[in-house]
Amino acid sequence: MNQLTVIKIGGNVIDNPDALKRFLTAFSSISGDKILIHGGGKVATQVAEKLGIQTTMVDGRRITDRPMLDVVTMVYGGLVNKQIVAQLQSMGVNAIGLTGADASTVLARKRPVKDIDYGFAGDIVEVDSGQIQFFLRQSLTPIYAPLTYDEQGNLLNTNADTMASAISIDMTRHDTVTLVYCFEKKGVLANPNDDNSVIPELTPALYADHKAAGTINKGMIPKLDNAFAAIQKGVSRVIICHADELAQAVQKGAGTVLIR
Repeated sequence: MNQLTVIKIGGNVIDNPDALKRFLTAFSSISGDKILIHGGGKVATQVAEKLGIQTTMVDGRRITDRPMLDVVTMVYGGLVNKQIVAQLQSMGVNAIGLTGADASTVLARKRPVKDIDYGFAGDIVEVDSGQIQFFLRQSLTPIYAPLTYDEQGNLLNTNADTMASAISIDMTRHDTVTLVYCFEKKGVLANPNDDNSVIPELTPALYADHKAAGTINKGMIPKLDNAFAAIQKGVSRVIICHADELAQAVQKGAGTVLIR
């Protein structure tokens, strides 16, 4: 089967122009088919503030009411996505900027209200990997903003880690898939305050032990839940690494590698 690399880049790198340029340079050097899913960083919050729109976060997750949906659509699907596409074009990558609504590639539904109403937040229902494969066959590199849509025609704000996992899982119908989560840390850390305490390999049992001990907590838990879902549903390799170590992680190994 063909080799495909799916890479998700986190918000803190998006916020730093120099770090983003280094990451995109490394991304452009990766051979073969590849897909990039990006977060939104702090830009949406900054734009919302300028427009007088309040930002509400619960456990690190954005409440997406109608005004905030307009902001994240403009920022994620417009400003951030097209800046990334333009930079990649200058690096020789024939990038195409997309949301899940484009070519109906990622269908979602509005998250049901339980204890918290997250507003226009989307939970993924279906990925059309055949259509994504079509883009790849045209020598295009899909660059996905973290936006999906539902059958009523609403755009939805969707967690980029979840989007990367769902796309990777469905793409295993066509390719041997490596999924890489890149952010500002060197991997999953045994000591959150020590960037050199990288756990080189993480199994489900070891993950459970670290969660129980509290060394893996907060935002790292949903990231790892998405990562383990991918490795358990057919993705060949899942790596979590520093954005500056992307090329090394794909070619030789770096960061934390997940084990089934």
